[in-house]
Amino acid sequence: MNKRFVVRLSVEERSRLESLVAKGKAAARKLTRARILLKADCSPLGPAWSDVQISDALDLGTITVHRVRRSFVEGGLEGVLVRRPVPRRPRMLDGDQEAHLIALACGSPPAGRSRWTLRLLADKFVEFGHVGTVSHETIRRTLKKMS
Repeated sequence: MNKRFVVRLSVEERSRLESLVAKGKAAARKLTRARILLKADCSPLGPAWSDVQISDALDLGTITVHRVRRSFVEGGLEGVLVRRPVPRRPRMLDGDQEAHLIALACGSPPAGRSRWTLRLLADKFVEFGHVGTVSHETIRRTLKKMS
């Protein structure tokens, strides 16, 4: 099979991965990726297994092996072993706006209503000028987080 991402480990990289696997004191994901790289190594010290052989030996999907090869070629050893942080969505409301929302929700509902609804809170929150627009779902999530 023609491999697009060829793994060639240096002696230092190979010894680092072997010691990591030998110790076994790392996250399972990191150990699995280290094993994949050791089996996929095409240098003179490595066995140069195919993706199918590695996936059978380590009980993984072939796409997992392919992704590890690709991330090694594109990002090096650290790109494979170190988990990238997941980008978080920016908060819709800051602390001051959350405080105003809680004060509004704890206050008495408008005339003719027995209680606040999420949509009513969202409409009043915009009406008071705290934000330009806000969805009832943002109001729900914020209030749930605060309770």
